[in-house]
Amino acid sequence: MDIILLQDIDKVGDKHTIVTVKDGYGRNYLIPQGMAIIANDTNRRRLNELMRIEEAQEAKKLSVYQDIAAKIGDQVLKIGAKAGTSGKIFGSVTNVQLAMALNEQFEVEVDRRKIVIPEEVKELGTYKAVLNLHKEVQPEISFEVIAE
Repeated sequence: MDIILLQDIDKVGDKHTIVTVKDGYGRNYLIPQGMAIIANDTNRRRLNELMRIEEAQEAKKLSVYQDIAAKIGDQVLKIGAKAGTSGKIFGSVTNVQLAMALNEQFEVEVDRRKIVIPEEVKELGTYKAVLNLHKEVQPEISFEVIAE
């Protein structure tokens, strides 16, 4: 079954692409959840219009994303975690904790799904994360995990 994705879906495809999925997955999950539409002739013609509207909305948000990137700048985010004597933390630092810390320390609202931590954070120290705000605005933020 060919479908047009209306949002990014891991291991399936990116937004506004036409992909082939199993019939049951498309019919029973993706389409009812509003994640995709059937790729018939009418919807394929509408795809260009959807993409144009989406790009216009993202262009309006671009200045907001640039302001967020400027506000964060080269500052270091502090994340508190419980740690043992050897410096290993109990659990790990996730993008949810980074989103909450950004909101608390810099008063910046960032969706947790837009925060990418390239390496697993299991010890005290300084790490980097990438904020995928827009294709053109992807600031890198430093965060330091400190013991509570």
